[in-house]
Amino acid sequence: MGSNWQRAFVLHSRPYSETSLLIDFFVETKGRVTIIAKGARRKRSAQKGILQPFTPLIIQYSGNSHIKTLKHVEAISLTLPLSRYYLYSAFYVNELIQRVVMAESDTIQLFRAYLDCLQHLACQHHSPEYALRHFELCLLEYLGYQIDFEHCYATGDAIISSMTYQFHPEKGFIASVLNNSNTFKGQEIQALAKRHFANIPILNMAKRFTRMALKPYVGSQPFKSRELFRTK
Repeated sequence: MGSNWQRAFVLHSRPYSETSLLIDFFVETKGRVTIIAKGARRKRSAQKGILQPFTPLIIQYSGNSHIKTLKHVEAISLTLPLSRYYLYSAFYVNELIQRVVMAESDTIQLFRAYLDCLQHLACQHHSPEYALRHFELCLLEYLGYQIDFEHCYATGDAIISSMTYQFHPEKGFIASVLNNSNTFKGQEIQALAKRHFANIPILNMAKRFTRMALKPYVGSQPFKSRELFRTK
C-alpha cells in the first residue's frame, strides 16, 4: 500500500448535492476526517456498494480545507458480519468516535482497538459488552484520561480488594464508607486495572465506570444506537 493510501472505515454518511455523499471516516493515522465522495449516489457508481459502515477500506483523499475530497477507495475485505445486538453495539462505537475523536489526530493505537472491537463483535461468540468495555477503556486512554486504578489518589496507598472507594472523575479513587453510584469495591477497581471482566456483575460495574468517565466528553445528547437497544 502506497504512502498516500490510508486504512479507514465509514462512520456515518449523508447526502451531499444530488449525486454525492458527505462521509465521516475513521482514518487510521488521521482520526475523524470528513470527505466528499463525488458521484457516489449515482446508480452505477462503483463506490456506492462499498462506502458502508464496517467495511474495511483503503482510501486516498486530497484537499486543504476541513472537508476533503475522496480520490480513490477500495474495499480490502468483505463487510464484517454484524447483526442484532452486535450491530447496534458497533453503531454505538461509531457514535463514540464521531463525538470524541478529533480530526487530524494520531489514532493508530485507537484504530487497532476499533478493528479488534469490530472483529470480536463479528464473531458473536460472547456478549458484546466485553468488546465495548475494552474499547471504551482504550478510548479513555486516547483522550488522556490517566486514572490510577492501583492506588488511592489521596494517600497513594495500594487499592485493597476488601475496601470501598469513592470515584472522583479526573482524579481517581479514594477510600470511603459511603455506598452509592460513585462507589466501587476494591476488587472491582482491580478488575478494571487488569481489564478482567470475569462475570456479568463485573461487566455491569465496568459499564457504570466508563459511562461516568466518558460523560464529560460525549455530552448530553442521547445516543441513537442506545435507542435501537431499547426498541428491538
